[in-house]
Amino acid sequence: MVQSTSRSLRLGALVCLALFACRADDPNKPAELSPTTPSHPPTTQKTHQDQPPWAEAVEPSTGGPSSPTTTAPTGTSEIFGDPTPAVNPSETTASSQPIVIDGSSTVFPISEAVVEEFERRNPSTPVRLGVSGTGGGFQKFCRRDIDIADASRPIKAAEAEICRQNGVELIELPVAFDGISVVVHAQNDWSPCVTVGELKRLWAPPSQGRLRQWNELRPDWPEKPITLFGPGKDSGTFDYFTRAIVGKEGDGRDDFNASEDDYLLAQGVARDPFSLGFFGYAYYQEYRDRLRLVAIDAGAGCVSPSEQTIARGSYRPLSRPVFIYVRLASLERASVRDFVRLYLERVPLTAPKLGYVALPARAYNLAQRRVEQRTLGSLFDGGSQVGMSIEQLLELELGDG
Repeated sequence: MVQSTSRSLRLGALVCLALFACRADDPNKPAELSPTTPSHPPTTQKTHQDQPPWAEAVEPSTGGPSSPTTTAPTGTSEIFGDPTPAVNPSETTASSQPIVIDGSSTVFPISEAVVEEFERRNPSTPVRLGVSGTGGGFQKFCRRDIDIADASRPIKAAEAEICRQNGVELIELPVAFDGISVVVHAQNDWSPCVTVGELKRLWAPPSQGRLRQWNELRPDWPEKPITLFGPGKDSGTFDYFTRAIVGKEGDGRDDFNASEDDYLLAQGVARDPFSLGFFGYAYYQEYRDRLRLVAIDAGAGCVSPSEQTIARGSYRPLSRPVFIYVRLASLERASVRDFVRLYLERVPLTAPKLGYVALPARAYNLAQRRVEQRTLGSLFDGGSQVGMSIEQLLELELGDG
């Protein structure tokens, strides 16, 4: 296994190689990353010509716990963007059957850290960790291709129904809180704060092809084009953002630079002085020297995302819980049970180091009880839950327990 020197290189290569290639079907539409069949081994770096024009590498900020050096033990872990289907138990021993995880790029850094610790303790059990967005992860989960789905929003009712039809029973486990961060280039000194209404005007479908310049959002801002970056439509972050800001999940303009790889989005904004984008707070942290946060005014004044404002619930409406989903059938394997137990033990320590907000200890105890008691289904009505605080999440768990 080729050693990886940073989380950004590892995830960037994973998504670029295994999931996407540059597409420019419409000359008026920004470069977009679209699915393709991988043509290189997952550890091979993506060539420059295979990346969209805005995706040239920008080094992350140095130092701090959010940029860990990671080394995968040789022969024990394969990081794939499109994991192979779950191995038939009759064709392998329980200890060698891989644990297969896929889904949200937002949750990826947490899962990667747990995978590395699990591999250190269990070198004979391979783990395959991929990124295809929350929606893509649920598709694979409901097809029984993977054991665990990383998700930056709760499972939708339609997704849960597909799982049910396919005989897939699931256990939902909240693991942390995140704040979707609206960011601009570090040299942007004219937009320290935007209102929810302005964000809606900028991202709603009627603005496509019409609202193109900063001064069209506010007259005293520059008469310069806004270059927009955001997660692709398989992303739970895109679902949540459009639900919270536009008012309807998945309803947003199409003329923006889209990727399921939040590192590429951060790099794109860092290269364009007139850009604006949104993605998970942990990814801003890694590029904080090259980006600037934009505070959000939801009616009570401008609030920027931070560990404190996300934890208190004052960063509204873009604070949200993130999850892992475990297939009930996969818990028949001791290796999966051990992995999930380790996940819930380690995430309170790991999440804050990576730029997330840990849940109260009681929440993780309740999550572990859901695993032990095989408590099935979701605590939510389905899809993004806008404005939920940590306390409200805990109340839901207590009510379910």
